[in-house]
Order: sequence, then C-alpha cells, then structure tokens
Amino acid sequence: MCGVPEVEMTARLLDSIPGTVVALGDLAYPAGSANDFATCYEPTWGRVKHRTRPAPGNHDYETQQGAPYFAYFGENAGPSGRGYYSFQAGAWLVLSLNSNIPAAADSAQAAWVRATLASNPTACTLAYWHYPLFSSGPNSNSGVMRDIWRILQEGGADVVLSGHDHLYERFTTQDAMGRFDPRHGLRSFVVGTGGAHLYAPRVRQPNSEMIASIHGVLKLTLKPKSYDWQFVAVPGKSAFSDFGTGECHVDGGPTALAGRR
Repeated sequence: MCGVPEVEMTARLLDSIPGTVVALGDLAYPAGSANDFATCYEPTWGRVKHRTRPAPGNHDYETQQGAPYFAYFGENAGPSGRGYYSFQAGAWLVLSLNSNIPAAADSAQAAWVRATLASNPTACTLAYWHYPLFSSGPNSNSGVMRDIWRILQEGGADVVLSGHDHLYERFTTQDAMGRFDPRHGLRSFVVGTGGAHLYAPRVRQPNSEMIASIHGVLKLTLKPKSYDWQFVAVPGKSAFSDFGTGECHVDGGPTALAGRR
C-alpha cells in the first residue's frame, strides 16, 4: 500500500533486526506490477531486499502470473516462475512454498517437498507460504496446502508461517485436519501485519492461542533443536506482545511449547 505509514514503521523494525527476512506474499499492492514494486516496496522493505527470501501471494500473481515479482527478487525467490525453493538457516531446513499453484498430493510441488525433506534430514524444519491452512480472519481457512501440510508433518517439520489475513495469530500444534497433536503437529503463525489495512478476527478457530489486529513483525530465533518467537509491534500503537519457545520434533519426540503474553 503506497504511502501507508505503517509500512515504513514495520520496515524500520526490520532495519534493527538482523538475519533473514521472510516475506509472506502480497508484497506490492495493488497488483504486483513492476511499478508497484518500484514505488510501494522498494522505498521501505526494499531496504532489506538483499536478505529477504519471499513467497508469492495472490496479489503478486495478478500481473503476468508473478513475472514482476520474480524479476524484482531474482535468485532470492528461487527458480523464476516456480515460486518454491529451500535454503538452510543455521541448523534449520527452510522451505518457501507457493500456494498460488497446484499443491495437491500428486502435484509437482508436493513431490518436490517430499524429495527435499528426504534428502535434507535435519532436526528442525520451517515452511512458509501465503494462504493459511488455519486462520480466524475474514478469509478463514484455505485448504489448498492441506496435502503439503500432511507431507511436512510426516517428514517431521515443526513450524509453518502464512500471511493473507491482515492480522497476527498463533496456533498450537495441530495436524492437517485441525486436530490438536502435541507430539507430531505443526505450530503455525499467521503474520499479515506488514503494513496493509488490518482485519478484525471473525470466527475463532480451534487451537488458536493468540490473536491480535496490529502492525508489526514476527521475530524467530532458530536454535539447533528449538526456537523462540516474539511478535514485535510497531511503536506507540499497542502494549500487545506475544513470545514463547518451542522444541523441534527431534527423533520424533514431543514438542514442548510455552506461549506467553
């Protein structure tokens, strides 16, 4: 959203937080055009473009199936036109996936996820994409990535990040059908809080632990066998905070989690 002050405010938060920036899609309103990226993204979040690993959103695909998105981010967005790729973040395997293209169990993307998990055994795995499988926002749950969620869970993954709904929400560990699973489930976060107008929550979904309509960024500290999370709100807007820690599914063991406000 060009000229929205909250975008600059969240960009300033990123200026002070080191490490990889994960951008969860819908990055240049209104239609992901080259001009949108040049005038709406580049002056703010563009300052950390060199350390940004994005995932495409539906607005990014409104112009030429995301061609300006791939051109803007270059190799940091993975193979051009595909929109899914992996990288290492310390001891973690990280998968950036594309919820705008086929993601059923028999899709090319699902096959790639299976192969990537099998060929990169790690204690901890994080995946992210745009459309959330679970959300209490007005867009609600999107089932497009359900099969890939199952594949991730079978492969021992730990954390999922999504955007799309313009709010912050944290879910406890659950399976692809939304059933609480403390031993093998994935913890997920909806983080659509980078600067666009905010949404109010609608129907609160099962296993939702924390929700807020506020601008800010989620800071994840990835450790060899665990992770910490902290939602960092823009200054002067709210006293809201959310932070906690979780253990990875090391050797198939339980995930011990403690979320606090």
